[in-house]
Parts: sequence; structure tokens; C-alpha cells
Amino acid sequence: MSDSHSDNGGRRRFLIGAAGALGAAAAAAVATPFVMSMLPSARAKAAGAPVEIDIAKLEPGMMMTSEWRGQPVWVVNRTPEMLAQLAKNVDRLRDPGSDNSEQPEYCKNPTRSTAEHPNLLVAVGICTHLGCSPQDRMKAGNAAGMGEDWPGGFFCPCHGSKFDMAARVFQNVPAPLNMRIPPHMYQANGRLLVGADKSKGA
Repeated sequence: MSDSHSDNGGRRRFLIGAAGALGAAAAAAVATPFVMSMLPSARAKAAGAPVEIDIAKLEPGMMMTSEWRGQPVWVVNRTPEMLAQLAKNVDRLRDPGSDNSEQPEYCKNPTRSTAEHPNLLVAVGICTHLGCSPQDRMKAGNAAGMGEDWPGGFFCPCHGSKFDMAARVFQNVPAPLNMRIPPHMYQANGRLLVGADKSKGA
């Protein structure tokens, strides 16, 4: 008699435990699509949803590439030497003041960067001629294979357009405009948000 009660009690505990486990699994299955629906979809990202980039480990002189709206976005941590060179490029540039080029108002300056991080260039890595992606030629002179007078910047191999370290186009090349600077803002813990800024309430 006691053995029967013991068996029944054991079965009952097993059934209750199994039912609880199944219920938890069902709740997780329902919650997962809900949580995923709160994340930006591939379509939303392509349409321009902001993209967060971790730049905490980006050292001076280094560049990293991310993606926003299906286009490469460059983040360059420029050295003091790179920044000092920008003023020396002015007479060689097509649009040194970026008057005819696209950038947020807070980046319409010689470094084409925010006032809080003048060393950081955030640019859409697309040539303004026919949409090729230029190559990194950040080192100056022959170290970049561009000739002794090369000040450092970017070179588009498609048709030879050249840009300086502020993504400003040089004269006498096919590209008509400086490369685009997207809206962006810096967040805590070395995070960069591309595609939104404080003026848009992000």
C-alpha cells in the first residue's frame, strides 16, 4: 500500500516537473520572436536604422570599417601628424571648406569631425565619382606607394580620384565632391552611433 502511494507521489512530482518545463519552453518560444521583433531588421538597417560601432580599441593611425545603409563607413583615429597635415592641403583641394559637399553642420570644419573628437573621421567610404570604394593610403609619401609628395589619405583605383585625411577631394581628379560624412554621435564606453545625432533626438 505504501509502495503504491510512493509510486503515485513520484509520478505526480515527475508530471508536475515535466509540465513546468514544457510551460517554460513554450514561454521562451513565444518571447523570442517578440524580443527579436524589437531589434532592427535587415530591411530597417538597409533603410537607415542607426548602427552602433565599438571604437574603444581603435588606436591612433588605425582605421576600421563598418556598414550603414548598405555602404561602408570608415572610422579613422587620426594622429596629431595627420591632423597637422590637413591645413597644408588646402591649396590642393577642390572643396577645402566642404561648401558643396555633404556633412552634418557640426562637421563642416577643416577636420570634418565633431568638436569633441577632432581626431576621429567618420566617413562613408564611397568615391563621389562613380561609387567605387577608395583604398587606404593613409601613410604619407612613398610609404603609401603614392609618390614623395603624397600627404596621406585615400585613393580610388577605379579612375584615380584622391582624398585627404578629412575625406576631401583633391583637384584635377574625376570625383566632384568630398566624401560624405554621415550623421553620428558618440556614446559612453567607446561606442559610436552612426545614422543618428543629438539634433534628431537620438
